[in-house]
Amino acid sequence: MTETDPKPIHVVGGGLAGSEAAWQIARAGVPVVLHEMRPERGTEAHLTDGLAELVCSNSFRSDDAENNAVGLLHEEMRRLGSLIMACGDATKLPAGGALAVDRVAFSDRVTAQLEADPMVTIQRGEVAGLPPEDWDQVIVATGPLTSPELAEAVGRLSGEEYLAFFDAIAPIVHKDSIDFSKAWFQSRYDKPGPGGGTADYVNCPLNEAQYEAFIAALLEGEKTDFKDWETSTPYFEGCLPIEVMASRGPETLRFGPMKPVGLHDPHRNERPYAVVQLRQDNALGTLYNIVGFQTKLKYGEQVRIFRTIPGLEQAEFARLGGLHRNTFINSPRLLDGELRLKAMPRLRFAGQITGVEGYVESAAVGLMAGRFAAAERQGQAFAPPPATTAHGALLAHITGGADASTFQPMNVNFGLFPPLTPPEGKRKVRKKDRKPAMSARALTDLAAWLTTPAEAAE
Repeated sequence: MTETDPKPIHVVGGGLAGSEAAWQIARAGVPVVLHEMRPERGTEAHLTDGLAELVCSNSFRSDDAENNAVGLLHEEMRRLGSLIMACGDATKLPAGGALAVDRVAFSDRVTAQLEADPMVTIQRGEVAGLPPEDWDQVIVATGPLTSPELAEAVGRLSGEEYLAFFDAIAPIVHKDSIDFSKAWFQSRYDKPGPGGGTADYVNCPLNEAQYEAFIAALLEGEKTDFKDWETSTPYFEGCLPIEVMASRGPETLRFGPMKPVGLHDPHRNERPYAVVQLRQDNALGTLYNIVGFQTKLKYGEQVRIFRTIPGLEQAEFARLGGLHRNTFINSPRLLDGELRLKAMPRLRFAGQITGVEGYVESAAVGLMAGRFAAAERQGQAFAPPPATTAHGALLAHITGGADASTFQPMNVNFGLFPPLTPPEGKRKVRKKDRKPAMSARALTDLAAWLTTPAEAAE
């Protein structure tokens, strides 16, 4: 191998993690081959052959870098030159305090950027089973919909069983079918989002009787049948189907996605008993997804039940909810601190398959895997990001911080960060100051880490 003709790194999977990993490798001056099986082989959830297709929500969640760990992760990724965040910012939509994107424009932009990069080669077709032995560096970023052949091969190699859970998809409604004599635009507490708007959500109000009837319909509605091998698969707590939440108690949804706090119905001049929110899903503003309404109801039942919601009586659905199986490995037991599979170090893992949950979390792990792999190819030692940063906290959690015996998918949150050191003369940091202090510490430590030169590996 010469400096002018280095051996490429292979990235398997063209989702958010794989796309980000490929981008980071290319930015380091190392050639990369990005393998994506679509369209030659589809999945249960994808609709296109575009890279980084968003198959569930179109939201990257909170963009508040001071008070929210997800928003902090956004800011760190921006400072690290993330392709996913750059494309997300370029295709953002009104969404209150969240960063939501036009899913089609976002995927198109990621695809175009990688196709235009001379260091990136995109190969369409499935990598079945373990990658060939002559691929000495591979990042497996196949996501929650890993092909059965590859999943089984890694399972045999690691000696560990795969863990699996269901992830449900929320329906999308045509805006012009919403009845605005009952619905209205407002963000909770009129909070402005990244685009500056304070009325980014469509709100559909329910009174007590309507809410109770809705809960009863959810519980009685016909659900998707499970296959024999799926019946014991647990749900991820952060993405529960709405009917599963309803089964946990009649008030569960009123304290979850249907909570009415921070909203005022201008038609009745009152706070609703419960509310259904819809968020813009495309740049044209013609499509809105029902927030938090992941479901495994059958299609006919979805149309019937969701049309009982005031304002959605005549709703036309661009996409109904769905259900697919997600797969992830027991990363704390299987991976080392640089995301390498202990049983076969030429394989790194990135994205949702590592047990992180969420779009930006998946992309962030792809970013780290790409940088680790590029440094290794160039013979450099690459220190992991500090555990005080959002990236470092995620990495520490999935590579040893979590209990391997009870490992479950995890979103980034401040509970993963090391505790703060109280100010001199104080016993502890005041509660209201903790999140901003953790965010400030993270960005300070990230800046210091970025200025640390890579060293030649021994």
